[in-house]
Amino acid sequence: MTGTSSESNHTMPSNQQYPYATHLDIKYPALQVVDVPALIDAVRDRWYNQTLCKVNDSVVRLGVMQGEYHWHKHDDLEEFFYVIDGEFLIDLEDRTVALQPRQGFVVPKGVVHRTRAPEKAVILMVEGAGIVPTGD
Repeated sequence: MTGTSSESNHTMPSNQQYPYATHLDIKYPALQVVDVPALIDAVRDRWYNQTLCKVNDSVVRLGVMQGEYHWHKHDDLEEFFYVIDGEFLIDLEDRTVALQPRQGFVVPKGVVHRTRAPEKAVILMVEGAGIVPTGD
């Protein structure tokens, strides 16, 4: 959907393709070791997102990122970001949250945000299994 949020002047995404490698398949079923270092070593994209596993009604995703994502929001679901390596920035309407390794942050549902990584960053995301990574 294209448009702007009533609380934002940022353009929301349309159904176009973004230059992000987003893999929504579940890479590791239950009872398997989740090998994050092997996945990180194999990444060649500047913005990579892979669903690692499903836990109840949520998924855990790995992000290996450099650059910036577009402004977006999720109307019905929250997102949790946890930094493994590098600096990860979350731009909100009124501020930027800078996360360092071993720090996390929850973006509440309905909040317009954009994520950025000035240099390569590795993060984990926990979010509802139905969330569309590019925004609602």
